[in-house]
Amino acid sequence: MSKKRIHTDDAPSAIGTYSQAIQSGNLVFMSGQIPLDPASMEVIDGDFAARAHRVFQNLKAVAEAAGGNLDQVVKMTIYLTDLDNFAVVNSVMAEYFTEPYPARAALGVRSLPKGVDIEAEAILAL
Repeated sequence: MSKKRIHTDDAPSAIGTYSQAIQSGNLVFMSGQIPLDPASMEVIDGDFAARAHRVFQNLKAVAEAAGGNLDQVVKMTIYLTDLDNFAVVNSVMAEYFTEPYPARAALGVRSLPKGVDIEAEAILAL
């Protein structure tokens, strides 16, 4: 099995023992992204929609660093600390993806890193 690390300065650097993404064959496994500004590594200001946009912008940057784009995402998992934000996630996600949309799970969780309210990870097929 080959394993290639994917990294871009256009998405937040890893803040632990993980890579932004790993490519194995034609699959790219993108680590969870939270609403961090890549330059400052701080959680962005704004409302939930702004934070969701930042998450998808970070995922987009990692997908592009792998030589792909978000329309090649085949599976996504979104973690929310408040499932009342589910409709907002759908609205924001529609701005970044076209049909057919990826398979997806949305999970309600108690907490996320840095106290944020959204995190998303994805699998990309190149």
